[in-house]
Amino acid sequence: MRSRLAVPALAVLLVAVIQASASKLPDSCGNDKINFEVKTEKGQTAPAAPEAGKAQLILLESENHMVTPFHDATVRWGMDGAWVGADNGNSYFALVIDPGVHNICANWQSSLKALKKNVDLTSFTAEPGHTYYFQVDVNVESQYSVSFAISQINDYKGQYLVKNDALSVSKPK
Repeated sequence: MRSRLAVPALAVLLVAVIQASASKLPDSCGNDKINFEVKTEKGQTAPAAPEAGKAQLILLESENHMVTPFHDATVRWGMDGAWVGADNGNSYFALVIDPGVHNICANWQSSLKALKKNVDLTSFTAEPGHTYYFQVDVNVESQYSVSFAISQINDYKGQYLVKNDALSVSKPK
C-alpha cells in the first residue's frame, strides 16, 4: 500500500522540479524572447565620466577561451526588468544610470537550452558621480562544464579591462 502512494508522490515532486527548472528568467532580466546582435570594436577610447547627477555602469564579459572554434559566448545584460545590451567575448559596454538601487541580471544568450540556463544576479546602490564595474566570467572547462558568475570589480581592474577589451555595440534582433 505504501509503495502505491509513494509512486504518485514521487511523480508530483518530479513534475514540480521540471516546472521550476523551466520557469522564466528572474524579474531583473528581461523578456526571454529578446536576443541581441553584437558587434565588437577594438581600439575605442574609454567612456567619459558620468554626467552630473548620474552614475555610470560598465558591464564586461571575460571569457577564458572560445566556446567552440570561432564562437565566443554572447551574454545579455538586464537591469531592473529590461535588457540593456549584450557583450560577446572579452568586451564591455557602458550605460549612464540614475542613482539608486538597481538589480542586474546576466544570461548566456544561446539557442541551446543547457547554455541558456546560465544566469546570475546581483544588486547594487548607485551614487551620483560614481562608476561601477560588473564582470561576468564565462569559464569553459569542457563542452559539458561551464562556470558563469557576475562579480563587481574595483575601478583599477575595470579601467584596465576597458582599455584592453573591445567595445560591444548591440541591438535587439
